[in-house]
Amino acid sequence: MAKPVPNSVEWIDPPGFREAFILHMGRHSESYYQLHRSIIKSGEKLDRATLKSWADGRRTPHSAASLEILTRIECRYDLPSGYFRSKLPHPARAPSGINIKGVTKTEQRRFAWHLPDDFNSRPLKQQAEILEWVREVVISGATEYRRFQAQAMKLRYAIRFPAITGKKVRGVHASGAAPDIDDDMDHEGVVDAPPRLVSEMADLVRFKTSTLTDIGFQRNGVWGEETTSQKIEHFGLMFGALAASPRGAVEGCGVPLRNVTFAMLVFPRVWDWYVQWRERRRGFFTRWECDMLRNAMALVRADTGWLRQHPELADRLVPMEGLISSDDIGGARADWQQACDILHAHAGARVREVERVARIHRDPFEPILPILEATSPVAEYLKIAEEILKFRPDGRRYPRAAAEVIRSYLLIRLGLHLGLRQKNLRQLMVCPRGHLPRSERQLETMKRGEIRWSERDQGWEVLVPAVSFKNAHSSFFAGKPFRLLLPDLGGLYDHIDAYVEKHRAILLNGADDPGTFFVKTVKTTSRDASYDQNTFYEAWRLVVQRYGVFNPYTGRGAIKGLLPHGPHNVRDVLATHILKQTGSFEQASYAIQDTPDMIAKHYGRFLPQDKAAMAARILNQVWEAA
Repeated sequence: MAKPVPNSVEWIDPPGFREAFILHMGRHSESYYQLHRSIIKSGEKLDRATLKSWADGRRTPHSAASLEILTRIECRYDLPSGYFRSKLPHPARAPSGINIKGVTKTEQRRFAWHLPDDFNSRPLKQQAEILEWVREVVISGATEYRRFQAQAMKLRYAIRFPAITGKKVRGVHASGAAPDIDDDMDHEGVVDAPPRLVSEMADLVRFKTSTLTDIGFQRNGVWGEETTSQKIEHFGLMFGALAASPRGAVEGCGVPLRNVTFAMLVFPRVWDWYVQWRERRRGFFTRWECDMLRNAMALVRADTGWLRQHPELADRLVPMEGLISSDDIGGARADWQQACDILHAHAGARVREVERVARIHRDPFEPILPILEATSPVAEYLKIAEEILKFRPDGRRYPRAAAEVIRSYLLIRLGLHLGLRQKNLRQLMVCPRGHLPRSERQLETMKRGEIRWSERDQGWEVLVPAVSFKNAHSSFFAGKPFRLLLPDLGGLYDHIDAYVEKHRAILLNGADDPGTFFVKTVKTTSRDASYDQNTFYEAWRLVVQRYGVFNPYTGRGAIKGLLPHGPHNVRDVLATHILKQTGSFEQASYAIQDTPDMIAKHYGRFLPQDKAAMAARILNQVWEAA
């Protein structure tokens, strides 16, 4: 049927879907009845009442079939593609009714946003191509390391310590039954540590975290909360590999669970087995193995090593064929200090050998290379925040969805302004306007920062005591807190005010308030509003998946070539941006609260053409002056 001629070529574009729908039907002198007859094909089930409900404002399109109808209407009225969808009250809502064969419901929910509205009508070959692209690029991340990680996650091995970490983890056999520590049969999967091993781990943690050491003991350094969690996890992985069945997919060592003890770690052969096992599993050595060997050295360091100061643990050793002999145990019991000396020397030599051949498996810059290669990396990354606001839903009809969008927006904005590490950003407390801010001493005790309204400066400021930072003792802080007055650019203050006064309470949904600026969406199944290291990482990664990664099939996403990543990459963006603009490691260090040496070593990544361009600008000044 021929397209109708509009009675007006100029109009005032309304913001809402209903108003725009009525306007363009009126411009083309059509009723919803005539429009239905013109665009609905024979055999299609869409009723005229559906179009009437759109015009009345009682319903809005949200299914894949309805969105296909909107595309036809846009074509009929010569409107830009996506015109009507951009005016829907919930543009960030994934369309319903998309059929994905052979995919679980959980996967369908993850895929839905990344599929085009006309997915159902596309050829099967193209559907498979789209699904493969989404699975490879958006979901998994498409880097070599992410592919390795996804495969490795299928082969689970670890011993967990729920009594220490507070996590509720129940160990399972491959058969699904809980393991019996009195059973000699080796096992597969993740299991809870037996009581004796839990006691040893608890003693190590107490030794490295308590304010004062027990009388008669010495130590070198103290573990913070994050370091403690990391050490527990890393030792749990090592013990898990030692205890896993050698006949299973993990190909572990097969040490009976009841015989696993920290005392085993005094023998060089145990460490050699583990680092070589990891090398076989990954295909090459990495610096991770060096770090674990340094942990071995710390455990047996002269005077201050925890393991060295507990010779009584040798009584728990039992022979293990191919790993620990009776002679080894006898020698260790007879002279524990010598056994520790031997391991310390052996681990130091192994560190040097592994460092020589270690490869980098996870290039931290790979997911954000398109941003780092841009002239202005910060401006490029800011496109993600701008993309988020394009999909902001109507807060009156969809308050929770609107709150989640503003939270996502502020994640990106504050990350770019502050350059904080994940922990400091995640644990940032909030003080609403009109309330008394926490004192610096209170924040030091909590080891957390706070975002608060400054009456003196009439702006939102962030104050973080130096003790909260990983590098608290670096020359950057010199014992003074980090303080930054946020700039009111791009409506930032309006968004912070709305989030603190309204959106944050919607996300809490009546749950206990942890006091942090960023809170999770509290649902019936989960009443904990606090982010932890993993959930905060996943929240950031989800924002990038949705709004950052450009999707050629939907046209959504801000940056071509970007891959999913976590919050730490923002620090790389900031450091690289300043290096590109100034060439100064010192100025780049100011942006991420670090030292110039650390910037030169870790964060700033100058591409060769950028160095050449910077030198050329200076040399060109000579020609310009001539």
